[in-house]
Amino acid sequence: MEIKKIAVLGVGTIGYQIAQLCAQYGYTVNLRDIDDNLVQSGLEAIKKGLKKFFVDKGKMSQEEADAVYGRIRGFTDLKSAVEDVDLVIEAIPEKMELKQRVFKELDENCPTHTILTSNTSSLSPTVIGALVNRKEKVIVTHFINPVQVIKLVEVVKSENTSAETLETIKNFLKNLEKEVVIVKDSPGFITTRLFVVIVNEAIKMLDEGIASVEDIDKAVRLGLNHPIPPFKAADVSMDTTLHCLEYLRDNLGKEYTPSPLLERMVREGKLGVKVGEGFYKYTSTV
Repeated sequence: MEIKKIAVLGVGTIGYQIAQLCAQYGYTVNLRDIDDNLVQSGLEAIKKGLKKFFVDKGKMSQEEADAVYGRIRGFTDLKSAVEDVDLVIEAIPEKMELKQRVFKELDENCPTHTILTSNTSSLSPTVIGALVNRKEKVIVTHFINPVQVIKLVEVVKSENTSAETLETIKNFLKNLEKEVVIVKDSPGFITTRLFVVIVNEAIKMLDEGIASVEDIDKAVRLGLNHPIPPFKAADVSMDTTLHCLEYLRDNLGKEYTPSPLLERMVREGKLGVKVGEGFYKYTSTV
């Protein structure tokens, strides 16, 4: 099956980036969220990003950027957004019941050939697709932030994913010039399971007074050669990190129990970059 038209659900940090990437590679994209203000903010972020990171840096002309932007349309109505697409990429919050409900709606409103993917960073595709009829067309495509920079996409098969669906998705991601790893349905997959353990351990070390935020990040960045060290990474996805650790703890065991300091940071609303304060302070938010 050839993919030509895509719907991206969710205009959060990852959703609008996926929409932009797909449009850059020639796909027609319907970008949908429940609130038109969110949709418009996502479209504006795409327009600004194209200018700042591509036009201003000489990577594309303004005419090319306008053509990319012109391939993206905003929607709030789910049925209208998915009625004629070949692929849906869901990038909504990491809540299983919400994802299951949305996938059921997608199953009822998408063409029969449409593949349904989730950008979840840890949740089971088998469980996400439990309420749909086209279980063979459910799969995870885990894009990693920042989508333009990180070459990897984790592809996670459900227990029912067909070989045809897997091959179609692999070809689609190859067209986006992404590198693919195939993962069995397991909590946290590869990257999230490793990432949240490193972040959680760094937070425990901070809480134990072993070293400062800056020195732990410096040690990981220069000693382990991680370009984005744990506290910088946590400040991009604080609440998601907590949700993932809780999910891993519930499914894999108590060794994944979140640090009390991480729980307190989230409870106090210190969510990092998006609010201006986390383990670091920021002069602007996203």
